[in-house]
Amino acid sequence: MGRNYWLKEEPIMPALNWKPFIYGGLASITAECGTFPIDLTKTRLQVQGQVNDAKYKEIRYRGMVHALVRICREEGLKALYCGIAPAMLRQASYGTIKIGTYQSLKRMFVEHPEDETLMMNVLCGILSGVISSSIANPTDVLKIRMQAQGNMIQGGMMGNFIQIYQKEGTKGLWKAISLTAQRAAIVVGVELPVYDLTKKHIIMSGYMGDTVYTHFLSSFLCGLAGALASNPVDVVRTRMMNQKSQQHGGHSVYKGTLDCLLQTWKNEGFFALYKGFWPNWLRLGPWNIIFFLTYEQLKKLDA
Repeated sequence: MGRNYWLKEEPIMPALNWKPFIYGGLASITAECGTFPIDLTKTRLQVQGQVNDAKYKEIRYRGMVHALVRICREEGLKALYCGIAPAMLRQASYGTIKIGTYQSLKRMFVEHPEDETLMMNVLCGILSGVISSSIANPTDVLKIRMQAQGNMIQGGMMGNFIQIYQKEGTKGLWKAISLTAQRAAIVVGVELPVYDLTKKHIIMSGYMGDTVYTHFLSSFLCGLAGALASNPVDVVRTRMMNQKSQQHGGHSVYKGTLDCLLQTWKNEGFFALYKGFWPNWLRLGPWNIIFFLTYEQLKKLDA
């Protein structure tokens, strides 16, 4: 029953199809808007406690809830959406390319979804993550800068974009691109295959069909797996992106990504690499649930 049900319910898309790109972008923007305040608290938690950076040395937030309350009290409710413009722009580019490329690569290897394997899906996820994140990196830098600085930042998205470009050049907009690509490779290489295979096994087992309950369970598990795998890279990436490029021989807190990783571990302990894990998971969980529920409903428009 499971295989026949899968064949009946899951439409076969050609290798090059515009629909996964559009659906992926729309679902990504929807999920981003719904979970952005959690992402902001994650960024604030990850940049604090840097002993080599006086600006972020103070431990201002004791956890996600405390961060939410303090930001609202000191900076206003609007501050929870500081950086939403570049975040939506990022999802419009990153989310669109990521899902479209992932689905297209899979259909290039196999025609039927039930013939997909774990290794094939992981490979497609890694490739699509690297490609999409590399293209969207400037929007990620903008988002993190605006989230970290909150009400201290001057100007809107375009003003900050121009400021970064003028002071730090093109290099500033593609800061930590290797880390961004590594994180995307880990997240996409874990989340999308976990979702696909969990969904496939649930449907083919005959316990549940291609329903909202299946999509919910699959997306919940893939969010947890993605958070566990990506958090250390996410901490280092956030700190590297938030560090301004120094010109004319100025001193940078971190010499590179490896130096940032080692300094964080040495000065703050191993579990500093899991700073912001709860907001990271509490964001990735709902984000993936909203994303996949929206994406699956959009796919059914073709049915």
